[in-house]
Amino acid sequence: MQRYTIKKLFTNKKTMILLISGALIVAPIQSLLPASVTGLSDRAYAATAQQPKLTVNGESIISSGVIRKDYTFTTTRGSKQISTGVHVLEVDLSNPYISLQAINGKNGEVGTRTNMMTMATNSGAIAAINGDVFNMFREGAPLGSHIVSGDMLVSPSLLKGMYAFGITADKKPSIDSYVFEGVVTASSGSSFPLSGINQSTYSSDVTSEAYSHYNRLFIYTSAWGGKERPASSGTTPTEVLVVDNVVTEIVHNGTITSSIPENGYVLRGHKDAANFLLGLTEGDTINAEYSLISQTTKKKIDPSSFDMMVSGHTLLVENGKASSFSRDITGVSGSSYTSRTAIGYSADGKKVYMVTAERSGSNTGLSLRELQTVMVKLGAHKAVNLDGGGSTTMVERKLGYTSLSLAHATQESSMRAVANGIGVFTSAPQGSLKGLIVTGSQKMLIGQTATFNLRGYDTHYNPIEIAGTPSWSSEGGAGVFAGDVFTAKSAGTATVTAKSGSASASMKVEVVGSDQLKSLVSMSGVGALSAGATVPVSLKATLNNGDQYTLSGNHLTWEFVGFDGTFKDGTIKVNAVTNGAKNGYAIARYGDVAAMIPFTNEMSTSTVESFNNVGYSITSEVTPADTTKGSAKLVAGASSDSKDKALQISYDFTAGTGTKASYAKLGTAGRTLMAGLNGLSLDILGDGSNNWLRAELIDEDNKIHYVDLAKSVNWTGWKNIKVDVDSSQMKGALKLRRIYVVTVDSTKAGVAPTGSITIDNIVQYGQNPNSTASSSNVIKLTLDSKQAFVNGKAVQLEVAPTLKDKYTYLPVRFITEQLGAQVRYKNSAKRVTVLSGSNMFEMKLNDKKYILNGKRYEAEVEPYVSQGRTMIPVRLFSEKLGYKVTYNHAERSITIQ
Repeated sequence: MQRYTIKKLFTNKKTMILLISGALIVAPIQSLLPASVTGLSDRAYAATAQQPKLTVNGESIISSGVIRKDYTFTTTRGSKQISTGVHVLEVDLSNPYISLQAINGKNGEVGTRTNMMTMATNSGAIAAINGDVFNMFREGAPLGSHIVSGDMLVSPSLLKGMYAFGITADKKPSIDSYVFEGVVTASSGSSFPLSGINQSTYSSDVTSEAYSHYNRLFIYTSAWGGKERPASSGTTPTEVLVVDNVVTEIVHNGTITSSIPENGYVLRGHKDAANFLLGLTEGDTINAEYSLISQTTKKKIDPSSFDMMVSGHTLLVENGKASSFSRDITGVSGSSYTSRTAIGYSADGKKVYMVTAERSGSNTGLSLRELQTVMVKLGAHKAVNLDGGGSTTMVERKLGYTSLSLAHATQESSMRAVANGIGVFTSAPQGSLKGLIVTGSQKMLIGQTATFNLRGYDTHYNPIEIAGTPSWSSEGGAGVFAGDVFTAKSAGTATVTAKSGSASASMKVEVVGSDQLKSLVSMSGVGALSAGATVPVSLKATLNNGDQYTLSGNHLTWEFVGFDGTFKDGTIKVNAVTNGAKNGYAIARYGDVAAMIPFTNEMSTSTVESFNNVGYSITSEVTPADTTKGSAKLVAGASSDSKDKALQISYDFTAGTGTKASYAKLGTAGRTLMAGLNGLSLDILGDGSNNWLRAELIDEDNKIHYVDLAKSVNWTGWKNIKVDVDSSQMKGALKLRRIYVVTVDSTKAGVAPTGSITIDNIVQYGQNPNSTASSSNVIKLTLDSKQAFVNGKAVQLEVAPTLKDKYTYLPVRFITEQLGAQVRYKNSAKRVTVLSGSNMFEMKLNDKKYILNGKRYEAEVEPYVSQGRTMIPVRLFSEKLGYKVTYNHAERSITIQ
């Protein structure tokens, strides 16, 4: 065993360490990993993943020696073909300017978390991916080895089959599994085994011990950022402060309260380890020595022989082939399809592949077996799985840019705070100008404006400042420039060119015409038809090629029916309501494609739950499980009515620190809510605790949406709370799954760590128009007869229904008005628009194409004009708008209702 002094090993405390909020949960309880997913057998996998392909879509230069490549992974699961995006940072280790380094969390500390963007930016990385799994209910220290610039800031946990990626001091990549071995020796000659450095509490699947710090000795340095050393250890510590290898303070059954200097550390022991520490006296000299032991070669390794190391989870690839998994993969949802992160290297050790697989939008994510296939197809000789799911993140400095950006969407549409990561760094000096890049919008709508920028890069592909002001021009006639602002004038393609001195660069810009839109649909829900009401606008445009774009409504033409309205800065405002109008419509047009947002003054309300006749189980859940206590139950007599029942959520946040919550789960699936939900009201018995009360909604995609019921429960007694809910971004049927009390810091002054909050009479409300206009009328017409009957009463028509080319046509205005719908004509466009409830139907005269709720379709026949009246095919019109049509062939009659 080689000898190292702690002073030597930990003077570089400020090296950044990223904390990854990972998928692996390790806690001091009975089992190491949650058995949430059952792994697929090899045979089952072979049956569900046939002939997978990895197709390259393109690549871009990050820096000299670093290329980002984008792929699509396609395979067949069962009978369904799926695809997902795979993104790779290909790093050339033979490039003298390029290096990889472990990066870490807030202020360079272990035991704190931050997102990858912050981590990479603070460390100066030009690209990065997330790293190690960690205990998501603890401080967030990595579970495996974490070495920065030769200093081991975190030792590996005692867990089976955890593999780590490292770069040696001579710039060679390595993937191996390690255990930690160390000893602390006093000047008296007494010694005690050292179990680890800067570790959170965990459960060992090697020793089957639930508490990693029981009867153990650990070192904590100035790099430790956690509030405790560590939290929830299940032990009472004895601590010794060592500065410059000399004991300066001893605390029995307690903790050192003074800050740890960079030339010092704390020895933290329990039981036998505590007895060893109590045998020390101030002034004693302490020596600590430790090493890593390779589980492949069984050899001891000096941690300083590595320039960096970040641990991961299971081994993926060995000798260029998919390996057996080195540990249980259920804890990282191994057989499920989710976002993934991995790292591997080529057989010659010159290339490193930093890989993220995407689960967002149409991207399905990967199973671990599919991730193995990807790594093999990329050419990895050896590869290891890193943290995944919501932690999967890749950031990059695009060519010509000075700042970082996300390389692709994250699974949760935001960046998680994580434990650590792997950063790519360049030391290349500033070179001369090599090239220019035009940046800006590549797709625009007619009338839209955009500002373009010119960026430069040098001979090492580092960003370089451009002297002077570039000049801008465009060719192709689709738009014009005024300075650096481009205005799209007509559909087509423009070539945008910037010149700076003798250098120039160009970019193609496509101005999208309405004929390229397959659909334009509203994502905004239902608006309130009352003066002063506002609705934020969100529209989704889908092109014929499948590309989708979210629009705010700018650069579209707006029409308002049933009210006087204005559109400004992405919001519709109702200025005044038309007399007698119960429904209104805002119509957004782009050429001949239109989307509609319905408005109504008919408020729909219903009771979600009164808790008096509950036919489902109400269960309690707490987070973190080992520090938080709570209950959820029905109680009687909470109100003045002793028979009335209500939901009581109790909580005890006294143990531990950080975010804690006590939940009430409403059945297995939750309580169903209305479509078009606008808000909730609840009766709440407050406890004056100043804690946070929230609700958790899920949509049909099982995406979670949070609603703040009360940011601070700062009252006592019953109070009715009404909260707005924006359901426009929630897909399909909604359910209220959980209500919970949460605290971010229960030690904060004025926040009560214990108490109970009671909830009753949950009511939902919203504008929720029928899919068709409301009318009880029954209309009966006869072919070639101008006499019709409405509810049995004879009515004279100006134009008779007729049979043309085997299709029955009716006068559209008469039918729509009798059924409670509205019809609008645009003579210049030869367009007829029917508005019925939440539906909008449009056709043009003598044109088989029609639009229903913003989507294009084509019919077999088209409307036409007869005797000055628009005639429309009855079956198409009626069925698309939800009306029932009945034919009586003997009478040659048509009945509509």
